[in-house]
Amino acid sequence: MKIALDSWVLARRFRHQGTHVYAGHLFREFRCMAEAEPDVSFCLFTAPDRGNDASAIGASSGFELKPERMLGHDRLWRLGGAGRASARSDADVLFAPVPALLPMGRVPVACTIHDVTPLTAPSHSRRVVWQQRYFLRTAARRSRKIIAVSEHSKADLVNLLGLPEEKIQVVYNGVDKTVFHDRLANGEERQRVLSKIGVEKPYILHHGTIQPRKNLARLVQAYRLLLAKNRNLDIDLVLAGALGWQYEEIVRVAKAGGAGRVILAGALEDQEIAMLLQGASLVVMPSLYEGFCLPMVEAMACGAPVIAARTSCLPEISGGVLRYFDPLSMEDMAACMEQVLDNAGAQKQLRERGRQQAARFDWRRCAAETLAVLRQAAHS
Repeated sequence: MKIALDSWVLARRFRHQGTHVYAGHLFREFRCMAEAEPDVSFCLFTAPDRGNDASAIGASSGFELKPERMLGHDRLWRLGGAGRASARSDADVLFAPVPALLPMGRVPVACTIHDVTPLTAPSHSRRVVWQQRYFLRTAARRSRKIIAVSEHSKADLVNLLGLPEEKIQVVYNGVDKTVFHDRLANGEERQRVLSKIGVEKPYILHHGTIQPRKNLARLVQAYRLLLAKNRNLDIDLVLAGALGWQYEEIVRVAKAGGAGRVILAGALEDQEIAMLLQGASLVVMPSLYEGFCLPMVEAMACGAPVIAARTSCLPEISGGVLRYFDPLSMEDMAACMEQVLDNAGAQKQLRERGRQQAARFDWRRCAAETLAVLRQAAHS
């Protein structure tokens, strides 16, 4: 069986987004598995202009890198180019790690749909949202198999798009335990990271792309409410992540006057994020909607005390072991932060239970379960 791998989402402009992380780890695991699976080979399409990170994965026995000039032409690739390239490669199935292409041609497609944010939490222009919805619906309808990254996302696909349950397989993401772990980093290295972003005191942390769905404006307001009620509390709020889309209001609220200090740290390397997570007094995940929420799992793996919104997949992925709040209530969010910051026992419990839950998520297991779905798509 030959599996073609669409690397569109590995374009460098997506480098700090969760779908880029997902595809990169999954393809690296496929590369490792190729030698142990003699009946399976992989063909990873790469772009010749270096605007795509797929080439960095490297070729090996059973794992071919195939340059495709059309991959550099976004619209052509998504509107049939990937299917034609798969047919020319004699692939039995094409795996699309995001619903960004139209399943066309004789090669069946298996697609991962991480969430339905274009339907439930649109945050782009009307034109972009229309395109996102079109590709989402078309990929969902025409793909032979669909992978969802949580039971919550699967339920959304069934309820909002009318997909049959048997077409969808839930495969949880992994977490990179070589980077995100609770073994404390070298003190000098950690201090370098803190100095780089200007942190000089204890801090509350959120990491992820700065965009409306992350609910960060309310987090900033809840943080200031927390300080207003606890005038002896001396703690910063750090928002680590690249500026994504429609971030202007979040930045405005963060830079507005008020109690405390909000630090916009910008995009950081994974090792730097891990060091911040290890030293955080508290990590807050206030998102309004998520398909999996890899940043939450990374924080749990690093042994940080984490609290999260009581919404979408967050209780499912965290196994119900965290403390939760209403993401639409600044008062509830602030109260939840206060309860944990004031309670060393609660912090210890969150650290221990979070680490145990994060240990469940593994990229090798994710790749093995994904491969099983691809076999079904090729042979059904």
